Amino acid sequence: MEYKDYYKSLGVLKGANKDDIRKAFRKLARKYHPDVSRNDPGAEDKFKEINEAYEVLSDPEKRQKYDTLGSNWQQGGGFRPPPGWQGRGAGRSHPDFDLGGTGFSDFFEQFFSGQRGHSPFGGGRQRQARGNDVQADIMVTLEEVVNGSIRSITLRDRGGSGAPKQFKVKIPKGVVDGQKLRLAGKGERGHGGSSAGDLFLIVRYARHPDFKVKNGNLLFDLALAPWDAVLGGQLQVPTLHGHVQIRIPAGSQNGQKLRLKGKGLPSSDGREGDLHVQLKVDIPKSISSEEKELWEKLRQTSSFQPGQDR
Repeated sequence: MEYKDYYKSLGVLKGANKDDIRKAFRKLARKYHPDVSRNDPGAEDKFKEINEAYEVLSDPEKRQKYDTLGSNWQQGGGFRPPPGWQGRGAGRSHPDFDLGGTGFSDFFEQFFSGQRGHSPFGGGRQRQARGNDVQADIMVTLEEVVNGSIRSITLRDRGGSGAPKQFKVKIPKGVVDGQKLRLAGKGERGHGGSSAGDLFLIVRYARHPDFKVKNGNLLFDLALAPWDAVLGGQLQVPTLHGHVQIRIPAGSQNGQKLRLKGKGLPSSDGREGDLHVQLKVDIPKSISSEEKELWEKLRQTSSFQPGQDR
């Protein structure tokens, strides 16, 4: 199994803090997002790679486990996890299965995915027994949540013929993070003529470079120039349906939130979440001499008193 260098995937040092990791992810995610790089055949795989890296490195517990794994990897050889690692709740309880097309690598599923479940009908060595259920994560973009999609999944049962099988998986519009998609009969083979187990794909939202998700709503930070906050105006903001104009009220405050109704994520019952835009007043770090003169003039002529003009 190939070791995944998640720090290299994001272009950060091993000692990078969470802000450095987040900035690196957002920069790369914008570059390789499938909607942006449609003409780049390798963009989708790169987007999945950096999402997987961020999924691990942004989570303190997963990052600690990953760093422990990394200390047991030797350059040039096959990756060997530390002794006893499988007993720590590792991802795959059924190594006889290979899954492709889920958006996560074998390395991730082996060590960080939800544990593949066992069938309640008993062990696989009985003369007649239903096959075990198999469980794996599947990465879903927010655009797929909005529009729905059809994904191609590759399944290879190394305990059987070993020949890969491809089948289609419907990602329904409004699918929820953590939701299980059941594929009947796609799990482990049954024994003694019994039926096969089921395959359960657990939906995991891919991280988006612009939006965060909370209870079906989208959260977006809008960088705002000081003069736009004071004077107000019209600005463009991105949504999963395209850019829209938003009115910035005069006298807007840092941290103030504006709501765009129906621009969030859909639910399975047809309701639409909202997009919450939080204003982040961005102060320039460097200004020209002309700009400095204008700011000086404003300071001398303005009647504004911080903390009093509320």
